[in-house]
Amino acid sequence: MKIIVIGQGAFGAKIVQALLNKDETVVGAYIPPDVPGTPIDPMKEIVLDNQIPVYQPHGYRESKVFDEYCGLRPQLTILAFVRDIIPARFFEFPSYGAICFHPSLLPRHRGGSSISWTLIMGDTRTGVTIFWPDEGIDTGPIVLQKEVEIGLDDTTGSLYFNHLFPLGVEALVESVDLIEAGTAPKIPQDESKATYEPPCDDSVAAIDWAKPAQEIHNLIRGCDPQPGAYTITPRGKIRLYQPRLTPMTVEDSPGTILAVEEDGIQVAASGGTITIGKVRSEDGKKVRASEYAKKASLAVGDSLGLGERS
Repeated sequence: MKIIVIGQGAFGAKIVQALLNKDETVVGAYIPPDVPGTPIDPMKEIVLDNQIPVYQPHGYRESKVFDEYCGLRPQLTILAFVRDIIPARFFEFPSYGAICFHPSLLPRHRGGSSISWTLIMGDTRTGVTIFWPDEGIDTGPIVLQKEVEIGLDDTTGSLYFNHLFPLGVEALVESVDLIEAGTAPKIPQDESKATYEPPCDDSVAAIDWAKPAQEIHNLIRGCDPQPGAYTITPRGKIRLYQPRLTPMTVEDSPGTILAVEEDGIQVAASGGTITIGKVRSEDGKKVRASEYAKKASLAVGDSLGLGERS
């Protein structure tokens, strides 16, 4: 089958390699434009190594981009980690249409920050969805889904790289097999269960230590690695990573530092303590929380602020 892959990064590279391993014909790859001064995109690297034509348009609305795409005569297009807005005509032209990877169990958590919101909202299970894209945002009918349990201290980074990334590659390959066999379903999404969340950025990343410990823990891990949930110290704003929650009764005021140990800074919250493994200041790199505490002279009894909203 003649396939076009639109994607980027390590995930896009894995999809291209998986298709080549299946002896599929990848007739073209669409990748974001190069950024000067940065390493070559892993997907572009593998595509060039296999003499696959590479296209890097700055957008998909121009007719010449679509005409060039049509000239490749794809039978199927695969969207693997796509951030651009792709017009629906790109999905309609291939004889078998197009399929898209999404790292949540649609229709829950539509949008570009689905993994972050899965954690922020306290879900205990998630997964990947392969669906037939349309003109909406993650609204097309479903081909298949695969589920995974969320660990208590999973972050957006660990959940993606350890679980959703390999599961997504597996699911896309399985979907291609179903399409080739003529048995790929088109299961409508249940709109009554749909959610859509905005990008996870600093507008939602401020920590309010007055909230329950579980909510704070979920926010920190949902913002890890980006943008990094933040709070205020006597030395300014810091971003917190690698949280661990210990449910317990705490008498100290929320936000009070209870301990500074080698494995992290322990902070009081309502209904438990949260141990922070790593910290990043506004003008520094990510370091062990204990190292930051030493340099910033943070000590037991100091209070972290209620945060500030951007």
